[in-house]
Amino acid sequence: ELQRAQEARAAVEREVGRLKTGVEQHQAEAARLAQVAREKEAEIAKLTATYDNLVKDLKKEIEAGEIQVTQYRDLLTVNLVDKILFDSGRTEIKPRGLEVLQRVGDILKGVGGKEIRIEGHTDNVPIGAALAQRFPTNWELSTARATTVARFLQERVGIPAEKISAAGYSQFRPVASNDNEEGRRQNRRIEIVLAPLPVGQQGARP
Repeated sequence: ELQRAQEARAAVEREVGRLKTGVEQHQAEAARLAQVAREKEAEIAKLTATYDNLVKDLKKEIEAGEIQVTQYRDLLTVNLVDKILFDSGRTEIKPRGLEVLQRVGDILKGVGGKEIRIEGHTDNVPIGAALAQRFPTNWELSTARATTVARFLQERVGIPAEKISAAGYSQFRPVASNDNEEGRRQNRRIEIVLAPLPVGQQGARP
């Protein structure tokens, strides 16, 4: 009976140890998740400050409907209608567009731990015959414009190239209907997206 009691006690002690280890693991995981949540909220607070700076600095353009600045938690987007940056069918940035991009870039340059995606978008109007040799489709035009903006942010603003990417989406991600001129005007745009770094690169870039 004594032996059985000792064995039972040993079994209870093992179970208590197992439960204690489980509790400690849960506590450690809870502490880790709490730290991650605090870091995420701090990151969002910094992005909100960036949003506020952009809205303040671009107030005139925003009121004119030329620029939209939006933030959803840790994702910030600056939407520029193409007329502020480019003449029709062109990829050279207009003087006023250069000035606006400089102001935007100066603010974004100070944000760490984010990637800057430059996205080119067009309406669904086919490329005219005069431009078809240079830009066979809207794919080429949207990509060329995005690349031009990316190069400006790197070469003129001084944002490190490893923080920037450029992509063209042609007519396939519209924000309005292409059935009328106002909708097509909204679809012709450059979006500058400030986004979290891809998984695996967190902490890899300043």
